[in-house]
Amino acid sequence: MARDTRPTVKEPGRFKQLWQVLQMTRRLDKAAIWYLLAALVLPLVAGIVLGIVLSDGNGLSIALWVISGLLLGILLFLIILGRRAERAAYSQIDGQPGAVGAVLRSSLRRGWRGSETPVAVNPRTQDAVYRAVGRPGVVLIAEGPKTRTARMLEDERRKIARVLPNVPIESLQVGPDKESVKLHQINRRLGKFKSTLTRAEVVAVSNRLSSLSANKLPIPKGIDPTKVRPQRMR
Repeated sequence: MARDTRPTVKEPGRFKQLWQVLQMTRRLDKAAIWYLLAALVLPLVAGIVLGIVLSDGNGLSIALWVISGLLLGILLFLIILGRRAERAAYSQIDGQPGAVGAVLRSSLRRGWRGSETPVAVNPRTQDAVYRAVGRPGVVLIAEGPKTRTARMLEDERRKIARVLPNVPIESLQVGPDKESVKLHQINRRLGKFKSTLTRAEVVAVSNRLSSLSANKLPIPKGIDPTKVRPQRMR
C-alpha cells in the first residue's frame, strides 16, 4: 500500500496565533492598539510606583511588585484583545443576512441553546428571526429593520406562547435602527435577562421547540458563519 507522502500542515503556535489576532484587530479597529497599550503599561507602572513607595528600598519586594504589575497587565491585555478582536470580526459581517446566526453558532455563552438556522425568514428581504433558549426563557432575536421584522417576531411569539404558556418570552432587535443591539452585544444582552428556568427546564424547552420545527428553514445566503471567529489561541 502506497504511503501518504503529503507534508503535514502544522497549525500555527500560540504566539503566532496571538500575533495574527492582534494584526487582524489592529487592521479593523484603529483604536484597539491604544486600549491594549494602556492595559499593558498602566498596571506595570502602578506596580513600579507601589513597589518603590511601599517596599522601603527592599529590592526583592520591589521586584515582586513589578512582576505582579506585569502579570496583571498581560492578563488585561489578553482580555481586552479578545473582546476587541471579537468586535472587529463581527464588524465585517454586520448588516449581512445570517450574521445573527453566526454569533449564535460561534460564541453563545454556556447555558444557552441556539442555532444558526433561523426559525422564520422573509425570502424577499432575507430578514430573519432566530431563537435562543436559556435560563431566562426563550429569546427571539430579529435580524433586520424593526419595521420589517415586527410582524415575524410577533408571529413567533404567539406560536411559542401557545405551546409553552408558562415560559417567559423575550426579544432582541439586531439591525440598522438606532436602538438596535449590535452583534457583539448579543451575549451581553442575553445575560441581562432574569433567570427563571432551571437547567433541566432549559433542555426540556429547547427539545420541545425543536420537535415542533416541522420544516427547517435555510440559512440566508451572504456569509459563512465558520469564518466569523478570530483564530483561537490554543
